[in-house]
Amino acid sequence: MQSGWKMPSQPLSQQEMETWKAQLDDVGEQYKGLLQDLLSRMVPSEAADSVYSDMRESFEAAAQSLMSNPNLLWQTQSRLVQDQWLLWQQGVRAMAGEQVAPLVTPPKHDRRFKDEAWTTDPYYMAIMQQYLLFSQMVDELIGDLDGLDDTHKRNLAFYARQLVSAMSPTNFVSTNPEVMRRTLETKGQNLVDGLARLREDLANSAEGINVRMTDRSAFGVGENIAVTPGSVVYENELIQLIQYTPTTENTFKTPLLIVPPWINKYYILDLREDNSLVKWMVDQGHTVFLISWRNPGPEQSDITWADYMQLGPISAMEAIEQACGEKSVNLLSYCVGGTLTASTVAYLTSTRRGRKVKSVTYMATLQDFRDPGDIGVFLNERVVQGLENTLQLKGYLDGRSMAYTFNLLRENDLFWSFYINNYLKGEVPAAFDLLYWNTDGTNLTAGTHAWYLRHMYLGNRLVEPDGIELDGVKIDLRKVSTPSYFVSTKEDHIAKWNSTYYGALLPKGPVTFVLGGSGHIAGIVNPPHKNKYGYWTNDTLPETHDAWQEGATFNEGSWWPHWQAWVTENGYADADPKKMVPARQPGEGELKIIEPAPGRYVKMTIPEVLGEIPSGATSQ
Repeated sequence: MQSGWKMPSQPLSQQEMETWKAQLDDVGEQYKGLLQDLLSRMVPSEAADSVYSDMRESFEAAAQSLMSNPNLLWQTQSRLVQDQWLLWQQGVRAMAGEQVAPLVTPPKHDRRFKDEAWTTDPYYMAIMQQYLLFSQMVDELIGDLDGLDDTHKRNLAFYARQLVSAMSPTNFVSTNPEVMRRTLETKGQNLVDGLARLREDLANSAEGINVRMTDRSAFGVGENIAVTPGSVVYENELIQLIQYTPTTENTFKTPLLIVPPWINKYYILDLREDNSLVKWMVDQGHTVFLISWRNPGPEQSDITWADYMQLGPISAMEAIEQACGEKSVNLLSYCVGGTLTASTVAYLTSTRRGRKVKSVTYMATLQDFRDPGDIGVFLNERVVQGLENTLQLKGYLDGRSMAYTFNLLRENDLFWSFYINNYLKGEVPAAFDLLYWNTDGTNLTAGTHAWYLRHMYLGNRLVEPDGIELDGVKIDLRKVSTPSYFVSTKEDHIAKWNSTYYGALLPKGPVTFVLGGSGHIAGIVNPPHKNKYGYWTNDTLPETHDAWQEGATFNEGSWWPHWQAWVTENGYADADPKKMVPARQPGEGELKIIEPAPGRYVKMTIPEVLGEIPSGATSQ
């Protein structure tokens, strides 16, 4: 493979020179337009400004800690000098034609330096090693700093990682061999296309840049994703309730209600036929209902957490009773939908209606927020105050800002890789349904989101007896006797399992805790036929997650069949053949069909909700 830059063997022809000039003129025009676009967005929101202030103070605290430790400062400076000397020696040997081994190589999971030029071309190998040595030094330096508590050190490590990742040589035209080759091959057309694409993405962003991750024109909700047959049978200001069409002759007596998160849309659980949790549960014999949350705008600013509970799970359960005649349901919830579900079950318990829920399942759900992970960087008192002020001003949090924040938790995979492909290489993103879902965001209401951040992430009040009050009722998770099934995932960076585990210790009813492989999405959406990841089980619930893992047994395949056995063999689904009922068709009960699934609510995009584009238009 050739290195990124090679001088042409022949002088450029007049036509080639004119082509290059035209391309450079186009690049200049696009760059001028980009600067104008950026200038119009220079003033950050109060929430963003509070993050910048926290970042600045974190680096100031690090500098003070380093200056107060002369030995560490001297060691750092000495290491810099030593690394430069070793690199210089290696460079001299490489230029002399000697085969030299790299001083440092990227970790196996780091896909930025896969191009052969990084290890075969002395110029690029030197640049890569310079960067990797600097990156290692920053990590070790932060770990050795004294006088910083764990929270400040975590924040500093996160901010430093963002800056170091941004400085990667792969992110610049002249120091990325793949980009240099593409630029020479296309005579700069990749840069023209990339700048145009960058401006388009900037126009479709709220704060930061929401890079285009996939070809959005390749997908349509209800066309080739979210296609499990069903009907909307109930709706209110906040939800549409979907009842799915049965695929078995008889179904379990107790209906199943799925409560998905309202951050992003429900169809991560119904993405394709071969990995749809919804379809799989329908095929197992459940009468499946699912809440499809509205994508809110300024008009829904006053909707509270209690409203989400009343208009969401509680209204859905009342509607299911009308549709099926059943007074109780099994609940299955995911992420923040699980946190709401825990609140709801505790509320029903406190109001003596706990029997309305036969069992409850929590998938990747935080109830104990003791360790929120890297997202906690954005959730200290100052940042939350800034968010509250922004929410009060606008009435909602733009979901595109939330998406940008979450992408920074895995910045090289979810931001910089697309930045390079889209803007430097000028490539069109490939069609990928999971990434389509990831970019199909939702807004968050002011009344709910600010309360959630303060009471859950900052105060961790859900785990306190009577720590949360909803509609005048104080709730206590320790009073819940409803049988519970918790499934978390080992590599989850959003709902870390070393926190979700402690939610399983709260209810007084029977609890099963399962740990799946992989992360927040893949570990949950893990269909059995793929036989991937595996899961751990343990019949006991010791006081710590470490003790649970030490006594756990690994099982091959998906956790889905394990859950099915739990909900049927324990009688929660009324799976006894004598109690099975004829399959219930949508519209047969008291609730009539409003429209086919997936319904209107899930199709509303953020630009449509905010009036940036007409309703029904597609934002590419």
